[in-house]
Amino acid sequence: MEYEELINVLKARFEKNMNRHIDLKWDEIEKRLKANTQKLWTLNEMEKTGGEVDIIGYDKKTDEYIFCDSSPESPEGRRNLCYDRAALESRKKNKPKNSAIDMANEIGIEILTEKQYRELQELGSFDMKTSSWVKTPLKIRKLGGAIFCDCRYDTVFTFHNGAESYYSSRGFRGSLRV
Repeated sequence: MEYEELINVLKARFEKNMNRHIDLKWDEIEKRLKANTQKLWTLNEMEKTGGEVDIIGYDKKTDEYIFCDSSPESPEGRRNLCYDRAALESRKKNKPKNSAIDMANEIGIEILTEKQYRELQELGSFDMKTSSWVKTPLKIRKLGGAIFCDCRYDTVFTFHNGAESYYSSRGFRGSLRV
């Protein structure tokens, strides 16, 4: 997607979902985007993988706008992934094509933490049929596990799995600061 086209898509989504970013002005955001082609490339990758990126906040301390995947379900182009490189390498057969952490690093985003995932759910209903890996605490990861979240019955649930597991309905959501 051309950057101008991407900016138009982001602007339309911004205007459609004003409840996610009350008090933010698009003109300031657009200036910031146009000044940073690397961040535009990353946002484009998020879009290409089905993230339906939108702005969910502004950090006054760092003077950064926070973009996040806002697709109703876990981004389709980021599913069927185990948790990280160690999990991928531990699989002897039926390996997935990639891991969530590696893919996030490749496209330049941060995988959401459990706290960020719960905050996102306050802005809408996400992952009603899918689930998303979230950043796993080191203690759990060292024991071979990883955590993921979903939303059912108007409640966010956090679960665990072996980090090497992968499912067609589990992906990951990410964020980018611009």
